[in-house]
Amino acid sequence: MLGLKLATDPRWVDIVEENIEAILSDHAWCEQKAASNAITIITNNSEHPDLVTAMLGIAKEEVDHFERVHELIVKRGLTLQREKKDEYVNDLMKFLKKDGSRKASFVDRMLFSALIEARSCERFKVLSKNISDPELSAFYRELMESEANHYTTFLGYARKYGDGIDVEKRWKEWLEYENSIIVNYGKRETMHG
Repeated sequence: MLGLKLATDPRWVDIVEENIEAILSDHAWCEQKAASNAITIITNNSEHPDLVTAMLGIAKEEVDHFERVHELIVKRGLTLQREKKDEYVNDLMKFLKKDGSRKASFVDRMLFSALIEARSCERFKVLSKNISDPELSAFYRELMESEANHYTTFLGYARKYGDGIDVEKRWKEWLEYENSIIVNYGKRETMHG
């Protein structure tokens, strides 16, 4: 369904389980960045009321996820660590088209967002199936479904407002590019790392 070319090795969960504080902290910051991304999309595309409504919903949900991850951190007596650079997202950003029309930039931003949500969904699925902590397993199962909805929302709006652009071709290019960089990840206790 997600179109990702390379699945996460389940052994990544072994790395995660060695430092739950690091993965939960990284996850919290991923949710904060996702909320900020949705707000940025609103700021740059306010002429589409349906898009604004959808992005507001995603922003609220991402902030709620941030809060829920933070609550897990506090409940476990851990500390929300300082935000660290997300190298995976930075690598994806290199593929964003810097020139072209406003519409092409919009489509690319939506596909970039859809891809991050797809990979997060896939990682949450791996966690839900392989982590030994029952509370975290259930938590990541629930969030996996939410990320899948975000993925389809971003992809849907790229298609809806991308008339005149071959959105399907560009989406395939994004998937191929992600495949070329994801081989470098899945080796650290970060959500995408």
